[in-house]
Amino acid sequence: MSWQKRTVLVALTLIIILPAAVIGGGWLWLRSGLPQLDGAVTLPGLTSPVEIATDRNAVPHIFARSQQDAYFALGYVHARDRMWQMDLNRRIGAGRLSELIGSAGLRYDRLMRVLGFQASAEASLQALAPEVRQALDSYSAGVNAWLGSHGGPLPLEFQVLRYQPEPWKPADSLLWGKLMALQLSGNYNDELLRARLMQKFPAETIRQMYPDYPAGAPVTLASDLTGLEFDRLHASLPPPLGPATASNEWVVSGERSGTGKPVLANDPHLQLGAPTLWYLARIEAPGLSVTGATVPGVPFTVLGRNDRISWGFTTTGSDVQDLYVERLDRSDPGKYLTPDGPRPFELRTETIKVKDADDEQLVVRTTRHGPVLSDIEPRAVQAAPEGHVISLAFTGLSDRDTTAEALWRLNRAPDWEGFKAALRLIQAPQQNIVYADIQGNIGFYTPGLVPIRRKGDGSVPVPGWNDEYAWTGAIPFEELPQDFNPAAGKIVNANNRVTSPDYRWFLTSRWDDWYRAARIEQVLEANRRHDVDAAEALMRDTVSLAARDLLPLMLKINPVSQNAKAALDMLRGWDGTMSRDRTEPLIYEWWARELHRALYADELGPLFPEVMSASPRLVLHILTKAPQWCDDVTTADARETCEDMLGRSLDRALVTLSERHGSDMTKWRWGAEHRAPLAHQVLSRVPVLKDLFDIGIETDGGNHTVNRGGSSIRDDGAPFSHIHGAGYRAIYDMSDPENSRFMISTGQSGNPLSSHYGDLVEQWRDGRHFTISGTLEQVTSESLGRLTLRPE
Repeated sequence: MSWQKRTVLVALTLIIILPAAVIGGGWLWLRSGLPQLDGAVTLPGLTSPVEIATDRNAVPHIFARSQQDAYFALGYVHARDRMWQMDLNRRIGAGRLSELIGSAGLRYDRLMRVLGFQASAEASLQALAPEVRQALDSYSAGVNAWLGSHGGPLPLEFQVLRYQPEPWKPADSLLWGKLMALQLSGNYNDELLRARLMQKFPAETIRQMYPDYPAGAPVTLASDLTGLEFDRLHASLPPPLGPATASNEWVVSGERSGTGKPVLANDPHLQLGAPTLWYLARIEAPGLSVTGATVPGVPFTVLGRNDRISWGFTTTGSDVQDLYVERLDRSDPGKYLTPDGPRPFELRTETIKVKDADDEQLVVRTTRHGPVLSDIEPRAVQAAPEGHVISLAFTGLSDRDTTAEALWRLNRAPDWEGFKAALRLIQAPQQNIVYADIQGNIGFYTPGLVPIRRKGDGSVPVPGWNDEYAWTGAIPFEELPQDFNPAAGKIVNANNRVTSPDYRWFLTSRWDDWYRAARIEQVLEANRRHDVDAAEALMRDTVSLAARDLLPLMLKINPVSQNAKAALDMLRGWDGTMSRDRTEPLIYEWWARELHRALYADELGPLFPEVMSASPRLVLHILTKAPQWCDDVTTADARETCEDMLGRSLDRALVTLSERHGSDMTKWRWGAEHRAPLAHQVLSRVPVLKDLFDIGIETDGGNHTVNRGGSSIRDDGAPFSHIHGAGYRAIYDMSDPENSRFMISTGQSGNPLSSHYGDLVEQWRDGRHFTISGTLEQVTSESLGRLTLRPE
């Protein structure tokens, strides 16, 4: 072989081998950062050794000799397994996202700086009891011990974004609560939408668009800015449809469970992603025995059980945010009007660091009601008349928030009275909390601050220059909705209406749809014994009562095309089960989506994408009580009927489905559209990496099934992608608490290179669960490893 050929061969070999070697070496280097699960490590900050046995599902069982050492260990394992998630959440809450991703993060950073979450979290530390602050200190010490001692590189996200996390501080742990309060209390967005609708439609038209909560649906316990009168608006404008969040919870008494003790089930529904929000952990220490769902960055168990009680959450949806239109002083724009005369805005300047760009200086203005939103929110600018600004009053902005202490006390509550004493400290967000104990009691409480308004219901922006619409206090804790050992022997809530119409206080006019609650009630009534196995089966239930309700009305058409006839034949024989392998759910859901567009997109025009919802409430109302909406207002020479709109929308749906899935209707599958992407916040946006770390999976269920597969039908590209649902599921057996069952949607590790990053996905999809129990020796015998943390 000539030297020229040898040179070419060597060069080609190097071109092939060197990149592979670099990639392989980089892969091995990154994997060297995976956590140590076995052996011992010596750390500063501990007082006694702590044993951490990591079971086969990668759940840590922490055995400590003091509660403070237990919190230290939890901080250590949270950082070990989820440091990137922890750091991202605190950066979002502190308004420091732009430091990592550049100007794309400014929208979020501006909002967080205006709301002042970082400052209020730091101030709230002083409102907590000393023992709670000590727990936060111990937890932070554990996080920082891992940061200072871990071997190998930090997880891949830190390498991609090229930065090191800062030490953890106690106030960082309180930021998550602020973010949740905002996420679960987003009704100020509804107010802005209503304000824009009011500029286009009369009140009666808007009222037709938003039908009231039906009388027979499940109940858990049983001046002038735009030329319209505020009193009339409050009386006539129901809220936008469609839940921002959703969850299920139910509890049955010992008589209904068949064991003599209660069974409690809970699966909170939030945005799905990888890693999931929740992290399972068990803590055993003197005076503290708690198992369940923690949140990385927070030392207290949010959902779970101790050795005497169990509890679960759903969101109440109460209106705890109001927008006030503040009138500026004409002679001095640096002041706004109050009943006592002009008052200067409180001012502070926030410096936002932006990657690859200059720092941004943001001047934040605050009124007596709260921060000025219209300085950063374009929709608020549109809603504010000239010479006015819009400020936000929100229960989640308190700088003396004791919600974290409520969790600390809830983890230790021995009984109903201790449970209530803990809940008294919850401020935001308001939650529906179910309860069960080993004595056989069940209960329900909805703690949280809910404003009492002098006038109005918080549905639209109101004048802020007088006190006509002022908050005069909060609903007394003793008068919040509650129940204890009801005669029915069961309590059910799935974000449906909590109180009957004669309840004294106003909570909200935005009650979510009732279908999940109705299905849970239906199954509980049909089965005489509701034990842990029955609860597990109900969590898997994929029957859509919404489809059973709406479909008979949709089927009342005379199809013309063969495809339409075939589709209707399929749907007539369908029982509403949302199985991923069936064709009918795909046809039904796409038809319903097109029907929403056909019925009211013509009237709403550019506002349609913001109002469009998966809720069938409006469609049912139009087809049964308001057929005038079926007329297409853009066709002046014709008057369409509801049958016309049903036929057109079905034809459009079938054409679209053929384009997306082929012409053979028998091969269409719900799972082809209904897939949980479980996307990573960063890596899913990076070519190659997004496919390499894809743990997405086809799923059953839909927006209105107990096994909820929530989607956003406003997304034209993937309207039925399963992006919202039960990231955590638990069933608590109070006859044998160690028989309680748990599951999360991804895996315990947040490191994409770990085998526990997505190892629970299939079990989660299929509705399976596992127990978290056993002595230290029992767990160790079948564990992934036993790590001893030793004091320095």
